This record gives sequence, C-alpha cells and structure tokens, in this order.
Amino acid sequence: MKTRYPKEFLYSLGSLVAATILVHGIWTAWVRPNAQAVLAVQAESMRNDPNFVPERSLFVIMKDWEQESCVILMIWALAMIAFKNRTTGREQDMLESDPVRVPEGMRILPEDTREYVRQLESMPAEQQQSLVVRASKAALARFGATRNVQDVSDAGHAVCAAEAERLDSELSMIRYIAWAIPAIGFIGTVRGIGNALSEAHKAVTGDISGVTEGLGVAFNSTLVALLLSLVLMFLLHQLQLAQERLVLDAETYLDNRLLRNLQVR
Repeated sequence: MKTRYPKEFLYSLGSLVAATILVHGIWTAWVRPNAQAVLAVQAESMRNDPNFVPERSLFVIMKDWEQESCVILMIWALAMIAFKNRTTGREQDMLESDPVRVPEGMRILPEDTREYVRQLESMPAEQQQSLVVRASKAALARFGATRNVQDVSDAGHAVCAAEAERLDSELSMIRYIAWAIPAIGFIGTVRGIGNALSEAHKAVTGDISGVTEGLGVAFNSTLVALLLSLVLMFLLHQLQLAQERLVLDAETYLDNRLLRNLQVR
C-alpha cells in the first residue's frame, strides 16, 4: 500500500497538467478563433438582413473560460476513473486466479497456515498488495494464532470492510469534481446575466447585441456544465459499482475457498 499513493498522486497531477495544456491549447488555437469568426459572420448577416436567424454553433457554445474549465476538469476526472478502473480490473483478475489454491477436498490445519502464508508472500510485491491476498494472509495468520474459525472470518471480513471504506474515501476528489463542474457552470450563468444587465441601457437605443451575448454566456455555460456532470456522475457510479463488486467477491472467495477448508483437528 505504501507505493500506490505516490504513484496515483503523480498520475493525477500529471493528468491535470496534461489536460490543462491540451485543452487550453485547443481553445486558444481553434475554438475561440472559430467562435469569433462565426460571431462576426452572424453579426454581418444580421446587419444586412433584419430577419436573419443565426444558427447555434458549437464553437460559440464552447468558447468561454467556464466551458474550458469544465472540460479540463472532466478530462482530469476521466483520467482518474480510468486509473481506478484499471486497478480494480487487476484486483479482479487476481481474485479469479485463486491465489491460495487449496486443492478440492484438502483441509487446512493451524499448522499448515505458515506454508500457505509463505506461498502468498512469495508473490510479486504488486500482487501482495491486492485485496484478496491481504485478506487471505490476515485470515490464515489469525487461524494459526487462535485456531478459531470465527476469528478467521472476522479477520478476513475486517480487511474487506477497511478496503471498502478506503476505496470509497479515494473517490472524494472525483465527487468534488462532479460538484465543481456544475458550480463553474452556474458561475458562468451569473457572469453572463451580469454582463447582460450592464449592457441593458444599450437595448433602449435598439442595440441588443450586448444583452444577447451576455445571456448566451449564461445559458451556454450552464448547458455544457450540466451535460458533462451527467456523464461524469454515470461513470462515477459505474466505478463505485465495480469496486463494491470487488469487495463482495473477495468476501465470497474467503467464505467459499478458504474458510470452508479450515479444520482445527
């Protein structure tokens, strides 16, 4: 467990920096110039034809810094979800490989636990950090010390319960991003409405371009933020479901492959 957190932290920090550089570069070189070109063409068309109705452009919808910030946070969250999904997948593969490997019909006596623990400790360091191996080692060590099957069950399930709490707490940053994205969208809403109100005096003279531009900022930022938030919350719940399934499968493995093979004498 000591090596996982620095690795995950560096991955998270690197993905944030990469997402910021990539998205800001795209917005600066492509999105905003195209949005300005579209707005210029629409303004010229409206001056020449009072009945002209401008079409909604994706560049115009995405051009403001609120949308840029939301996309950066979305990519950052997706990178962290991908990392945790990959970790959960490796844990699931480790569980399906049956690390204890008790032959069918074989019974484990308290005197045999050291041999099984040594078998687990001979695995590569990364595999030893998996949930099923840690829970199995704790259960076997408890059986060798107490010769009590109920204590073994409590020890194994305690490791699984602690892992479930740890996995849930590590999702806190993704949950924060899922909250921050619509919050940034609402900031855009307030900013856009404020800009529209500051240009309201021009509407008296017939120039409503400032008001419509401000309202466009307000509605576009909210639209993008809410759509990204919906997608992110779906992916977050899928990740949480996979992690909960992993813990339940580990507990089932302890019951079916380890505890039922324990025998005091």
